[in-house]
Formats: sequence, C-alpha cells, structure tokens
Amino acid sequence: MSHASDTRQSIIDAVLRIIGQDGIAAVTNRRIAKEAGVSLGSVTYHFATQHELLRESLLHFVAEETRHFTALADECTDEQFDIGQAAEVVAQVAGGNAFDSRHIAPFELYVQAGRDERLRAAAAECFAAYDLLATRILTQLGVPDPERLAGVAVALVFGQQLRRLATGEDLVDTLLILTKFAPAQNS
Repeated sequence: MSHASDTRQSIIDAVLRIIGQDGIAAVTNRRIAKEAGVSLGSVTYHFATQHELLRESLLHFVAEETRHFTALADECTDEQFDIGQAAEVVAQVAGGNAFDSRHIAPFELYVQAGRDERLRAAAAECFAAYDLLATRILTQLGVPDPERLAGVAVALVFGQQLRRLATGEDLVDTLLILTKFAPAQNS
C-alpha cells in the first residue's frame, strides 16, 4: 500500500473511531489529524469536504461489513447447520461481547444516511449484505419464505443492538427464539 493510501486509511479509521466515541458532530479536521497522527493539511488534501469524508468512511465500513457478512453467509450452507450454529453467527453479527466505538459508529453513519440522501446508496449496499446473511441462516433453519423475512430478521437484530447499546441488556437469543415458532419448510 502506498504512503498516500496509508494516510487516507488512517484518516478514515480515525473518523470511524471519533464517530463511535463522540458522534458525527465531533468530527473536525483538527481532531481527525490528531487522532490519525497526520498533518491537518493531509486531511484536507485527501478529503475536500465533510460530506466526502463521511461518505468515504461509510463506504469503507460497508466494504468491510460486506466482506465479513458475505463470508459468514458462505459458511451457512452446511447441511448440518442448526440452531446452535445460527446462535453463534447471530452473536458474531451482534458484536459479540464488546460494544465499543467500532460497533457504535455504524449506527451514527446510518442515522446520517437518513439525513443525507447521498449516503443512502452506501447504507443500502451494507443492508443487502446483512439481508443475504439472514436469508442464508433462515434457509438453513428451514424457515419458510426466507428472502421475504430476511429484512425483518435484520431489523430485529439491529433493534436488539440498539437496545443493548442503550441498556446493556444482551438479547442475542431473542431472534432465534422466534424461529422456533415458524413452521418448517416442506421439502
């Protein structure tokens, strides 16, 4: 990776940390430069506007999430896939035990996408990866019409994550409990 690419990546990583720690309002060029360990001029050289900086940070996050969740979805094709394996995958998706700034930043970025339509395509791309993973899990569990239910499952996991963030409660198993009420597919 070239020095310019390293600098750009350091800036994006710093932006995501800042957003996760203190929200989008805390993203200033001076703070980014300090957090990334680069000059103030480097921030403005690589990113001309605040919108570009937020968009590139969201796109970076989306690319990482898409790779991660696509790999997880590919693992959910085993014939022996069961509710226990589904619980493990959902726990991974929900962030495991840590709810640090890296897990908080995406929520801030998604809220920002709600305010700025130019960010929505990037957010939609990430949700498509989440939906793919949910579809694979639901298919392996024998839940009828998994494509239609995937968005609902993703929304439930996101809701659980927000609740956990706000209250500290761990509700990972809730979604899996709901799958027990769904009738198995007829093969």
